[in-house]
Amino acid sequence: MNDQERDSSSDEDQRDEEVKEEMKRLEENPPEKLEDWPTGAAKYETFGGPEGEHKYDDGPEAKLGPAGLRRHEDGSVSIDGEKVDNPEDYKGEPIPGGPTDPDGPDLAGEKEDRSGD
Repeated sequence: MNDQERDSSSDEDQRDEEVKEEMKRLEENPPEKLEDWPTGAAKYETFGGPEGEHKYDDGPEAKLGPAGLRRHEDGSVSIDGEKVDNPEDYKGEPIPGGPTDPDGPDLAGEKEDRSGD
C-alpha cells in the first residue's frame, strides 16, 4: 500500500468514526423534526445500528414508540393486538409540506371544493 492509499484509508476511517458518533448522539436523543435529522453521510446509516444486533425494545429504536403499535385502515390503533382508547395519543405531528400537512400544497390531481356545498 502506498502513502496515498494509506491516507485515503485513514480519512475514510475517520469519516466512518464521525458518522458512528453522530448516530450515537441521535440514538440518545432522536430529533422530533424532519429537518433536524442528518443530511450528511449519517443519513444513510440505519438508526440503532445494523439489523439483528439487538431487539427493538432493547435498543434506541424504543424511543420511537412501541414496537407492537399498528395503525388500522379505520383509523384505530392497537398495541400488541389490543386497541387503544384514544388513537390520537399515538398520532405524530404532520411533516411540513407532506400529504397530511393541513397547510401544505394540494397533491397533484386534488381540487379544492369551492362550490360552498
